[in-house]
Amino acid sequence: MTRHSPGSQQPGHIAVGGEDRWLLVAVAGLLSFVAMLDMNIVNVALADIADGLHVSAATAQWAVLGYQLPVVALLLPVGRWLDGVGMRSALLVATAGFGLCSALAAAAPWASWLIAARLAQGAFGAALFVLMPVLALRSVRPELRGRAMSVPATLGPLGAVTGPAVGGLLLDHLGWCAVFLVKIPFCLLALVVAWRAMPRDGGLRMPDRRSAADVLLVGSGMAALLLALTLAPGSPGWLVLALAAVPPLWWWLRGPGGRPVAGALRATGLIRAHTAVLALAAGFAAMHYVVALHLQRDDGVSATTTGLTVLAFPLGMGLAGPLGGRLADWCGTRPLAVIGAALTAAGLLLLLPLGRDWSPVDVAWRLVLAGVGMGLNGGPTQALVMGAAPPDRTATVGSSVQLARSLGFTLGPALATAAWGLAGGDSGVTAGLALAAVAACIAVPLLALHGRRSAPVPENTTDAAPAAHRP
Repeated sequence: MTRHSPGSQQPGHIAVGGEDRWLLVAVAGLLSFVAMLDMNIVNVALADIADGLHVSAATAQWAVLGYQLPVVALLLPVGRWLDGVGMRSALLVATAGFGLCSALAAAAPWASWLIAARLAQGAFGAALFVLMPVLALRSVRPELRGRAMSVPATLGPLGAVTGPAVGGLLLDHLGWCAVFLVKIPFCLLALVVAWRAMPRDGGLRMPDRRSAADVLLVGSGMAALLLALTLAPGSPGWLVLALAAVPPLWWWLRGPGGRPVAGALRATGLIRAHTAVLALAAGFAAMHYVVALHLQRDDGVSATTTGLTVLAFPLGMGLAGPLGGRLADWCGTRPLAVIGAALTAAGLLLLLPLGRDWSPVDVAWRLVLAGVGMGLNGGPTQALVMGAAPPDRTATVGSSVQLARSLGFTLGPALATAAWGLAGGDSGVTAGLALAAVAACIAVPLLALHGRRSAPVPENTTDAAPAAHRP
């Protein structure tokens, strides 16, 4: 990536005249936290939702899937669309829509209303996931990207991890509606700040026919894949769904909608970095699933103690995240990303010698080490990826890395369950943790090796992504 002086800015940058807008970086972090919080906070309320709306547990599960499916399915098409619209308008609409859907979900008198509200909220959530790293990137000068990107990169995963704990407290004291209402004040605060602080830019435009086709192809393929991963532990039908996801995704990738996305990733040499993001997310999710299940089910540890133990990971991550961003601005994004991934892998590897006799303290300090690694890795990796994106393809690249992370969070528990089941008995826990550690270890060389740049994929439209300089 070409070095910029403090006064030079790429197209679309909000930081003007050398003035960094850290208030907008804070908005990016706040909305990242809220969007990721929504991924897990509803899980703890499913039983109460089923009782309150008089539906089965399977129907209540769609309060979660109704949000997750459109988030994952729409990330890539939304990223392509957002590259051609005004960021301020898109952020205001996405934030307002997200908050409104939260209110509609809380007021749901029956299940179909709730599911419809959650599906719409997932669509707005997909836009927020793409906009947040782009907002942080464009709000500061290039030499401050590391610490800016560490804000949403740290607060987003913290929202995912703390979701169940926050949801449990709200459920015990205020009922299931509160798990939807809690996000509205954050959305209102973000709206006020964005309205006042963001300069006016281009407005929104309706997606064209090709965008609608992209949504249909990518949406159906990713929805089938996500459902397959969700069903993998308990139903043999997951393989059929996984195979059904291939044709639409392949068709999209070879068509005019997918070629610019693939071209942008190849031109910037960041396919390895995307794979590393997926591997780290899968390793973290697999570890979280195995540790929580084993402590409660096999070791008889209380739910409160289990929750406090697994919170050691986000504690380490929250402490190290800001430090990782500052160090990345000083010594470079790639070295910090590699060091962080290595520390995460070390923390997960140290869980393996514990065998079956765990104590919460023994687990907690290892999770703190792994969390510190993730904190050091998150911001630098995000800055590495987004900083290498072509100026007119930042939302496209941002959507692809968010998709990689989301797939990793879903893939990790599914693979851990499969490994646990295949190993069986006392070896199941070790097998699940070994899988998590291997995934984290894979990320280290992927980040250490520089991806090879290539020319963007040629096509007959103006969407071909230009080659970018390596950071």
